[in-house]
Amino acid sequence: MEFGRVLENELDGIDFSLPAEPAPNKKVLKGKPAKNPKVYVGCAKWGRTEWVGKIYPLKTKEKDFLQHYVEHYNCIELNATHYKVYGELGIKKWAEKAKGKDFLFCPKMYKGVTHFGSLKGKDFISNEFLRGVTAFENHLGPIFVQVSDSFSPKRKEELFTYLKSLPTDLQFFLEVRHPDWFAKEKDREDMFEFLRENNVGAVVTDTAGRRDCAHMYLTLPKTFIRYVGNSLHPTDYTRIDAWVKRMKYWLDKGMEELYFFMHMHDEAKSPELTVYLINKMNKECGLNLKPPRFLDDDDDPQGVLF
Repeated sequence: MEFGRVLENELDGIDFSLPAEPAPNKKVLKGKPAKNPKVYVGCAKWGRTEWVGKIYPLKTKEKDFLQHYVEHYNCIELNATHYKVYGELGIKKWAEKAKGKDFLFCPKMYKGVTHFGSLKGKDFISNEFLRGVTAFENHLGPIFVQVSDSFSPKRKEELFTYLKSLPTDLQFFLEVRHPDWFAKEKDREDMFEFLRENNVGAVVTDTAGRRDCAHMYLTLPKTFIRYVGNSLHPTDYTRIDAWVKRMKYWLDKGMEELYFFMHMHDEAKSPELTVYLINKMNKECGLNLKPPRFLDDDDDPQGVLF
């Protein structure tokens, strides 16, 4: 992910602290732990050739990447669906790779709906997209709708009308990026209130160059976090530490579902940071998530990162 990328020499000068807990979150969390919270950690893509010899066996062919990915993570932020509308047959082939596992695909809405022209008149293509991804069946996680960086609050009613048109038996999350959504209090509060009232989640995006997108608002007792690391820069670890504290707080207060997706500008290093994240989450939150397993013990970062 290139969104929010800054030069490496600028990282130490950025305030990466997470915002204080927004007061409206009290309307969403019950104040005590949920009985069986669901926690999912994954990456944005499985098709990374740099992971061959690291977490994928040597000589693994690209067509087999997914079957190895599902052995290391329990979800995927499926960006592939942003670039192409997939039919039921292709989706079912992917779902088959996760058969018998507690594994979720979290598809990103097709860009032909969200990034080109108005959201009006997109019923047909939206339905085609949804017809495809619902073929994941019990392996379908939340669907996230990302509107373009230029999509401002001036188009608020257009956005709200579109979101209201989506089926209520599926879980959707919204990601906005235009700075005015966060800078203008009324627009910000209007958006989060609409999402709360319509059972739509709010994506939290934590990236170096756009701290406003790490907003901490919860609109339902579920969260969808897109974390963008910087190739194992020291700040990556202190940022993860802060996130683990916040996620523990949310889980203690009643978070029911939590999705954390690891991004990197250089995705080759994502597995190392997910190991650090998962080990921290297990220790601090009392979870039992399995971190990715590295093929060569010398490459296993668990002994290096603690």
